[in-house]
Parts: sequence; C-alpha cells; structure tokens
Amino acid sequence: MKLGITGLPGVGKTTIFEALTGNFSDTANKAESRIGTVKVPDERVDILSEMYKPKKTTYAQVEYFLPGMTGASEKKKDDPAIWRGVRDCDALIHVIRNFGGYGYETPDPAGDFTALDQELVIADLMVAEKRLERLDADRKRGKPVVQEEIDLLHQAKEHLEAETPLRRIPEIAFSPLLRGFAFLSAKPMLMLFNNEDDDDELPEAKGLVDQEKSMVIKGKLEHELCQMSSEEAEEFLNEFNITASAMDRVIQSSYDLQGLISFFTVGEDEVRAWTIRERTDAQDAAGTIHTDLKKGFIRAEVISYSDLMRAGNMAEARKQGTLRLEGKTYIVQNGDIINVRFNV
Repeated sequence: MKLGITGLPGVGKTTIFEALTGNFSDTANKAESRIGTVKVPDERVDILSEMYKPKKTTYAQVEYFLPGMTGASEKKKDDPAIWRGVRDCDALIHVIRNFGGYGYETPDPAGDFTALDQELVIADLMVAEKRLERLDADRKRGKPVVQEEIDLLHQAKEHLEAETPLRRIPEIAFSPLLRGFAFLSAKPMLMLFNNEDDDDELPEAKGLVDQEKSMVIKGKLEHELCQMSSEEAEEFLNEFNITASAMDRVIQSSYDLQGLISFFTVGEDEVRAWTIRERTDAQDAAGTIHTDLKKGFIRAEVISYSDLMRAGNMAEARKQGTLRLEGKTYIVQNGDIINVRFNV
C-alpha cells in the first residue's frame, strides 16, 4: 500500500518523508520523486517472534511517495504530470505548516489545507468533465456506454463543482465503476500538522479537525531523532519528556487510514504479518499468502492473538477450544493467527 505525501511549498514534506522512511539525502533534486518503504510497528509480531524464535520475522509494510512536484509548482495546475504519481497512491498525507520562524508568515493551517484541497478538487473535476465528454461522443457515434457510470460521473461533477471532496461521498469514493479514475479527492486522507518543537496541540482549524483524520507531528524534532543512535535517541526522548517517536504513530495511522488489518502466520521458519482489508474472508486471505492456498482452500485453523496469549501455547489453546476450524466465508479479524489447510 502506498501513501502520497502532499502539501504546499515550505511545509516540511521532505523533512517528514525522511523522518518516516530514514531515506536521507543532502543532494536530492526536489524535482525528482522519492519513495521509501517502512515496516509497520507491531508489538504482536515482536511477541510472536519471541515465542516461536523463527529464522525470519516479517512485518507489514507501508510505502511513502514524495512527489517531485505538486500543484503549487511552476508547472500549470492543469498539467496531469503534476498529479500522476500521486494518483497511483492508495491514500494521502497532507502536511500542513503550523510553525513560524524567520522568513515565514504566521501559520494559517485552515487556509493552507483548503488551498491544497481545492487543487485536488479542481484536478478531479477536469478528469470527470473529460470523461463525460468522451462518453457523450461515444454515444453519438453509436458506441455502447454504461449509463450507471455516466450517472455517477454527473454526481461526482456536481459535488466537485460545489467544492466538496469526493472522500466525503462514500458511494462515489468507493464505487468500483469509478475506481479507474483514481480521483485524488476521493482518497483517504490524514492531515498531519507540522508543529513547533514545544507545541503538542492541534490548531484551531475551523472545524477541519472534526471533519478529517488529523495528527500533530514535530517534524524537525523527529527528523533529528531518527538520525541518532538508540542510546542518543533514548536520552533525547527523556530530555523532551517524549514516551516514543511520533513516527510510529504516523505509520500505524497510515496503515489504519486505508482500512487495513493484519493477520499472522507463525512457525519455526517465519513469523509474518499479512496485510488485508477489513471484511476479507478466509479464502481471499489465504490467497494473499499464495494463490495455491486460495485455489485449494479446505479449512483454516484460526486463533485470535489474545486467545493465544491467554493460553500460552497452541497445545493449551487447543485444549481450551480457542483454536478452531473456519470455512472459506469466515471474515478474518485483526490479529487472527491462521494456518490454512489446502489441497491442490
């Protein structure tokens, strides 16, 4: 899963990207896009790995994309190249400046957010209008068209013209018929307020904090922290009375933002977290491990992480009846530990 980091110039996008990914560069060309992959912190994986002592431990992963240019670049805002890389992302992180300093105007988080969100809305409106024009031309030529797609595009156009981002209209944002358009304003979004080092509070953003998922980050401080040794970092955290790096929370929020959960496979060879969407059934979950497991699915041995922790081991869990068999329609829950029985 990939998240695009967006924001107006000077808000700290590069600082946040490097703090998240550990992908540092003093010579990076700002016109070039950057990408980094990080593991999703998960105490359950750590504990399972300690229990099974496997040869390999694999965490769920999140990918962050920092576009080389945004809608606020020197290029025209209607240039599709500006948003091409971001359209490929599954969700967005809007970095919003909430710090001052020499050369900076007084922060205006609400205004900055609105300005960037309007760019996304305008870009989506252009996509919807062009598609409707093409469908109208196809119909006039006698080519088959899908009326439901046309109706949905007209609805999307109306909302966009009213400056309403499509993520607030679930029936449009999640419509399979419109998925191929990768509407920017339909993507799940996290507002990340980049605060001063001594400021832990969300800004008063005229109701935006209530409408959108939001977090505070101290980008400059976190950027310094992630370049330290573990000993230096611990001393630094104690000095600033910080219990843990906020980057772990951002990474977890990035994962949650997309409606993702983890299930686990365990054994001497590997303890691994697998990523699926909420409401995924057991057969499809098996397919994330290997296509053969989905094709030849018979049953899944399932136990919740919490039940295994209470039992202490699988043998005791079996005695307690918490290790059970489930069929292909079972909806996998976050934290399930699964062993798939199959035959191909």
